Amino acid sequence: MARKKKRKTRFRVKRLLNPIVDSLDWLRYRLGEYCLRGFMRMLPWIPFRVFSVITSVVGRATFAILWRYRARMEQNLAMAMADQLPSPEERRAVIRKAWRNFAQGILETSSIMHAPKEKVLAAVPIEGEDHLKQALAKGKGVIALSAHLGNFTMIGIRLAAAGYPFIALVKQPRDRRFARLMDDYRAKVGIKTVSAKPRREAVRGVLKALRANGVVLVIADEFKSGGVEVEFFGLPSPAPRGPATLALRTGAATLPMFLTRDSRDRLTLHIEPEIELIESNELEDDVAANTVLFTRHLEAMVRRYPDQWNWLGFHRDGAKPRAGRRKSRPAQQASRDVMSS
Repeated sequence: MARKKKRKTRFRVKRLLNPIVDSLDWLRYRLGEYCLRGFMRMLPWIPFRVFSVITSVVGRATFAILWRYRARMEQNLAMAMADQLPSPEERRAVIRKAWRNFAQGILETSSIMHAPKEKVLAAVPIEGEDHLKQALAKGKGVIALSAHLGNFTMIGIRLAAAGYPFIALVKQPRDRRFARLMDDYRAKVGIKTVSAKPRREAVRGVLKALRANGVVLVIADEFKSGGVEVEFFGLPSPAPRGPATLALRTGAATLPMFLTRDSRDRLTLHIEPEIELIESNELEDDVAANTVLFTRHLEAMVRRYPDQWNWLGFHRDGAKPRAGRRKSRPAQQASRDVMSS
């Protein structure tokens, strides 16, 4: 009886607080919207050096203020690469560089939004473009497998500037008005978007893009919940099965793509050869095996550029991932979602 009363009380409090929370949420999004609109209008008039200084100051300030994210990144790095980076000072230096990389990415992406295509093409050379051309020649589309690494937001801008039909699968903000604004900015640089939710509509959008022989970007380094348990840096982590399921069902070529920077802040888009899928007569086994295969490619790139990944993509503190606490969704159901669309 006491538990039921507590539940009823919590439910009533939640109902009373919901309108307040919704109002604050709406206000937050409107504030963000007007700040973003103003920033984008002023951007062409701000000298690059001034903008660079502002970005550096903001990056250092947020590094100090958002200490919880910084601590979480350090914990994850310590669990994953303690052998390569044994001292806390070394790990802290990597996290500081990773934080700077994110701030620098905002600067680069924002400054190139109003640039002509020629400037975009000159600013970011491509290594392995032949792999992309060969994959598109098959006519079944391309799944660009990537991560929150380097300046990943520039991948679409660079490929769209070169004339490739590019579509990004994105997690939209809850506020539809703010989501439409973000889509409008992406559209201005030639990037079309497909919302990751609802899932059935996302599958339809991705299938349509692949049938049109487009390049669909999938950021697949969120190892917090998913249907396939893999090892990521030696840690049991749940990985999303969507990329592998799409590749197996559509025949689209899967190419790892990463846009990284060197020590002189020069950007390069790396396009790796097509991943040869593991195929047998058991779809569920194939989805699991290829998800593990995709994860290996992602881990290899993070190991190569540890100071350019965000280190927030997997569970921390040794806690068991959510996928391990509940029964995962069978691969057959995911396949039915694809086929029904």
